[in-house]
Amino acid sequence: MNKRVLIAFAAAAVIVSLTYAQQTTKKPGTTTIVVNRTAANNGKVMYNSYCAPCHGTDGKGNGPVAPQLKQPATDLTMLAKNNGGKFPDTHIVAVMQFGSELQGKDATHGTAQMPIWGPILGNMDQGSQQEKQLRISNLSRYIQSLQVK
Repeated sequence: MNKRVLIAFAAAAVIVSLTYAQQTTKKPGTTTIVVNRTAANNGKVMYNSYCAPCHGTDGKGNGPVAPQLKQPATDLTMLAKNNGGKFPDTHIVAVMQFGSELQGKDATHGTAQMPIWGPILGNMDQGSQQEKQLRISNLSRYIQSLQVK
């Protein structure tokens, strides 16, 4: 009887140890940002949930996660200024949806460290393409509202 209890206890200890190790193990230099579902029609709420950890609530690249990045987070308030005074909406939508293939610094976005939000935003609404496009459009419009005048 004692042998069975001892074996059961040892097995439980191994399972608990493995579960704990899986929860606490992450790649060095990575940061996890919790992505909660937000309203698709509210660009500001989406920005504060998804973008502000790196880019800051003011869009200047000073979010709480920014110091952990290999390259500084892009100052999103300067996108139009850095693009001849025109907000690069098509580029911003493409970067959010497909990511950035850039390896170096880009005047309108930054580096490839940024998550590809398209699949994440699409999965929030059971894969609805219309909802994903609404999310990306409203998020892009909110970023446009942050531009310096």
